[in-house]
Amino acid sequence: MFTGLVEELGEVVAVDELVDAVRLTVRGPQVTADAAEGSSIAVNGTCLTVVEAGGGSFTADVMAETLARTSLAGVRPGRRVNLERPLRLADRLGGHLVQGHVDGTGEVLARRHSEHWDVVRLSVPDRLSRYVVEKGSIAVDGVSLTVSAADDGWFEVSLIPTTLQATTLGHIEPGDRVNLEVDVLAKYTERLLGRTP
Repeated sequence: MFTGLVEELGEVVAVDELVDAVRLTVRGPQVTADAAEGSSIAVNGTCLTVVEAGGGSFTADVMAETLARTSLAGVRPGRRVNLERPLRLADRLGGHLVQGHVDGTGEVLARRHSEHWDVVRLSVPDRLSRYVVEKGSIAVDGVSLTVSAADDGWFEVSLIPTTLQATTLGHIEPGDRVNLEVDVLAKYTERLLGRTP
């Protein structure tokens, strides 16, 4: 479980193509300080299991299922990524409950710059649209954000200077794909109420 508060901007340093998977090596000295084999680290909101760690980097295997559902497909060395270690029981929950289980991807549709913040409009797959509500929570590339506007097929988020500087969202542009994780509480509520998609 994560909070969606990015701890560090990491960098993909190696991508090894396997038959039906990819092995990623990511530089992130802060998140690897206490990482060991079996640790979890969220990479752009995707929970990955560490298979090797050392020297300020970690390696994780990304299976075909994850590649099919996330924007990690096609990632190349040099790409900056958002990194977060899992929540500890004694930690404050500053963002919202984020599982690191990406629900799908969206596309950056538009970006409006202003002096103190940016507003970004993103597409959302039809099957996820019902979980995205104005003033609700959503994770975009692992960043916990508040939805500032929403309609069928799209939503907007407003990014403050800290988010623009400390995450990859400061550099996304129209046409870029991002990972989306909707609020898990909305999905559980729907299931408990017996609604079927």
